[in-house]
Amino acid sequence: MLKSEKKMSNFGNKKTNYSFRTFTASFITIGGLLTSILPTLGVTDSYRNDYRVCAAQLLSLGVTANQAAQSCAVALRPRELSSCVAKIHKLTQITPVDALYSCQQARRPQDLATCVVSISKSYQGSANPATLTSCGRSLLPVTFAECVVGLRREIDLSPTQALDTCIDASEGSSGFGGVSTKPLEFSPNSETTPKPSTPMSK
Repeated sequence: MLKSEKKMSNFGNKKTNYSFRTFTASFITIGGLLTSILPTLGVTDSYRNDYRVCAAQLLSLGVTANQAAQSCAVALRPRELSSCVAKIHKLTQITPVDALYSCQQARRPQDLATCVVSISKSYQGSANPATLTSCGRSLLPVTFAECVVGLRREIDLSPTQALDTCIDASEGSSGFGGVSTKPLEFSPNSETTPKPSTPMSK
């Protein structure tokens, strides 16, 4: 009887230990899952969330809730989009709505903002709409701004002339300083025009 009771007692202890280990393992597993989930929840519901930053910044600039929601939702880089709008509005006389449209179209919103602000400072705030349009058209906005500002400081050009000259240069080549894609034009009186051969005298 004593032996059987000892066996039963040992069996009970083993079963209790097994149940305790199973419970502990399950608790550790659940704890690990919660630990891995919580940081993710923190990112999606904090100011590390780019969409939240974008929406908050656009709203603070006076953009309507509907415009902010649509613009941030479709942006590849929402934080860069709202930063582009904020920089242009703060440092120029361009409205947030106008800036938002151009920043949405830009491949590199930060470069667009740099272009618009640099040229606007050079013009002391004039020609803002034309500047915004031209910077948006350029494939290399920062280089385009350097072209406009550089020419204006050394040559007496109107804002429109400088913008048109640099945008024509950027669109008519593979890039600033690239090989021109426009065919060369020669006048009939040009020295490069081949002269007809004269018959040799006998």
